[in-house]
Amino acid sequence: QVQLVESGGGLVQPGGSLRLSCAASGSIFSIYNMGWYRQAPGQQRELVARITRGGSTNYADSVKGRFTISRDNAKNTVYLQMNSLKPEDTAVYFCKFDAIRDYWGRGTQVTVSS
Repeated sequence: QVQLVESGGGLVQPGGSLRLSCAASGSIFSIYNMGWYRQAPGQQRELVARITRGGSTNYADSVKGRFTISRDNAKNTVYLQMNSLKPEDTAVYFCKFDAIRDYWGRGTQVTVSS
């Protein structure tokens, strides 16, 4: 069964940067959107950024200008470059692929703290 595997999370100081990656463990036919979501303790999961197969992007207002999503269709991989990180960005980050069905990763922890 194909799985999504995230990497790149960790502990970073405010103002720092991290780059998340999410790759499929096998082939997924016809992926439409790829996205990143996050969930902080006690809060609902929210969309952070999404990118279409054609490269169009949309971002949550809270991350615009700081985060950049990109994808490599040949590698079935999506990335999230996160700059100028703030403590409120602390959450578990999940990737999601929209195809014939939805695929979710298991999440990677991002902690922004001094």
